[in-house]
Amino acid sequence: MKKGEVTAFLSLIFILVMAAAASVIESASVQTTKNRRRGDMDRAIESVFAEYRREMLEEYDIFTLEGTYESGHFAEENVTGRLEFYGVRDAVINIEKIQFLTDDFGQAYREQVIAYMKHKLGISGIEEFAGASGKWKEQEDKAEQYSREETDVTEELESGLKEGEQEFPEDDNPIAVVSNIRKTGLLNVVVKNQDEISNKSVAVAQMPSHRSLRKGTGGFKIREDAIDEISNLYFISYLLEKFKGADEPAAEGSLSYELEYILNGAGSDRENLEAAVRQLAALRFVPNYGYLMTDEMKKAEAETTALALAGIVALPALAAVIKHAILLSWAFGESLMDIRTLLSGGKVPLVKNAEGWRLTLAGLMKLGTAEDKTDGPNAKGGLSYRDYLRILLFLKSKKECTMRSLDVIEMQMQRKAGEFFRVDNCISKLEVKSRCSLRRNIDYEFKTNYGYQ
Repeated sequence: MKKGEVTAFLSLIFILVMAAAASVIESASVQTTKNRRRGDMDRAIESVFAEYRREMLEEYDIFTLEGTYESGHFAEENVTGRLEFYGVRDAVINIEKIQFLTDDFGQAYREQVIAYMKHKLGISGIEEFAGASGKWKEQEDKAEQYSREETDVTEELESGLKEGEQEFPEDDNPIAVVSNIRKTGLLNVVVKNQDEISNKSVAVAQMPSHRSLRKGTGGFKIREDAIDEISNLYFISYLLEKFKGADEPAAEGSLSYELEYILNGAGSDRENLEAAVRQLAALRFVPNYGYLMTDEMKKAEAETTALALAGIVALPALAAVIKHAILLSWAFGESLMDIRTLLSGGKVPLVKNAEGWRLTLAGLMKLGTAEDKTDGPNAKGGLSYRDYLRILLFLKSKKECTMRSLDVIEMQMQRKAGEFFRVDNCISKLEVKSRCSLRRNIDYEFKTNYGYQ
């Protein structure tokens, strides 16, 4: 090879090497710029989510970004503007996905709650409830069965009296006593001082569980570990920890009986407490009636009273039906004694026995009158009012409990933070798409996700 040819060949090699080096340098420069742009966005979005609502964290251990920034008017520009403020420059930012606390019936809120309670309690803090939840469901089924039985007995008794053209006497008639209590309201019996009952009320139609809510876009995957039965027990433990009930009413706020509202969703404390008492009565009726059917002395006493009432109406054929109705009424009356104990701070065991039975048949006749002096049983090893609320909440719809608890949170936060606060403006997760120019004719698009866990 001639000298000139060698020189030309080496020159070409040098040019190729330099071109390759320049390409690598350019590629590295572009990649570095990409990383810088991503880093800018990561820092900015973390800074935005660091502006969580402090009151929500202090009161309810929930992280959330209030999307109106206290203006009361939500717009995506509120968030993208804050991203720009925190250093995202020369980029077009679009929100691809956004999740609010209320999306999917409060699933984002529920996931945070369950994660918090799992961290706080661990598995040992929920084991005993997990083992008992099956029995709670059985008790609910039995309560429905006994309710149907009570309806059948009442219809049979009314039909027999109608055929015989007779009416039951009001005096010395435990069946009539319980019937009147049901009509006038159970609160009159279980709460002796009616002035102690809260009369607060709210406009339910304005609550998140009833109104039309702002909805997120794009959709985020639901965590599977936040929808099973164990997770529900964690969520209920959270409700009992963070919200007030009739045993310890909220001193401030639109409602005093927050747990009872979560359970029943009525517009006033009195309505919610009345409904909770009816549910507790049904729950307590199961073990009370079950025990009563094993107590031969009480069954004999009920039979004696039944024979006397059948003689008064001159319908001896109805004696067996009347006895059955008396036993049902007696068990219901004992249930009211149990609730009286619970609301006064005492405890009642799940299973009743002879030692724990408080209401005599004579005492049942006086129930709800000025002569009613019977106190309910108080068992040291029994369950408290909140323990029974745990059972009722577990048996309730998850969606209803979740959304109604958000109702209460919104009411309390409006009192603490301001009227602008709405839970469906509270952001939980975000995905943004950024488009920026790296070089002339070189554009770069990327997505960034962030959310409270």
